[in-house]
Amino acid sequence: MKIKRKIEIAVISDVHLGSYGCHAKHLLNYLNSIEPKKLILNGDIIDVWQFNKGYFPKSHLKIIKKIMNMSADGVEIIYITGNHDELLRKFTDTSVGNISIVNKLVLELHGKKAWFFHGDVFDISIQNTKWLAKFGSYGYQVLTLLNRLINWYLERRGQERYSFSKKVKNNVKTAVKYIRDFEKVISNLAIENGYDYVICGHIHLPKMEYVENKHGKTIYLNSGDWVENFTALEYQFKRWKIYHYSKDKLSPFYVDEELEDMDLKDLIAAITIVEQHEKKVKKN
Repeated sequence: MKIKRKIEIAVISDVHLGSYGCHAKHLLNYLNSIEPKKLILNGDIIDVWQFNKGYFPKSHLKIIKKIMNMSADGVEIIYITGNHDELLRKFTDTSVGNISIVNKLVLELHGKKAWFFHGDVFDISIQNTKWLAKFGSYGYQVLTLLNRLINWYLERRGQERYSFSKKVKNNVKTAVKYIRDFEKVISNLAIENGYDYVICGHIHLPKMEYVENKHGKTIYLNSGDWVENFTALEYQFKRWKIYHYSKDKLSPFYVDEELEDMDLKDLIAAITIVEQHEKKVKKN
């Protein structure tokens, strides 16, 4: 039996299930390799903006089933809503067994305060011109699909993967300024409110940075995404680290045999099992 890595908290965000850019198989490998006490889904897990009835592969369904199974096994699942899954904000502060839906979260970790949220509330382009942000999202989707085709070709030739969108973000001055402003506003606000850690997603840029100003200090953390970077945040032994799937691959576990032939009926069955488990717990 393979031993999974035990960690206190795992944080993933910007998975974008239901979109062409999502690398669900990589994420499933990662989830199969860990045994967290808490799994924090920090927004944009399901991409409602890009949702298409004709496109929701089995690999995407397997992620949902895996999360349900983790919940049934006693893992606390905290779903923090984002802009792409904002429809779930109707269910804020709702809990079903070990799964809860919130807009933000504050935890005390060994005497330090950690503030979790997705990050879209600090994005002016979304707050003021949502239609433009959605239009940009469709453009990003097309770019991502093109990028996947090119990377398929590069991998067949044994060459390194290439990311168009990451290249654009790293080189366009406006994009760089936007990211720096985003990080600065969030970090300053965390310091102002006395948070030792501030953890977000949204901008698809994994990062861990110590920030200090005249009012105090904090550690800014971003969980990145599972579209380009394949990253997560992990908390264990009183410290945070960024997990890079492509670099770390610490004991990766591949798709469980029981998940191999899963379809929508299996997903419904998994949800039913979770509900039955919760009823037994309540009776006891």
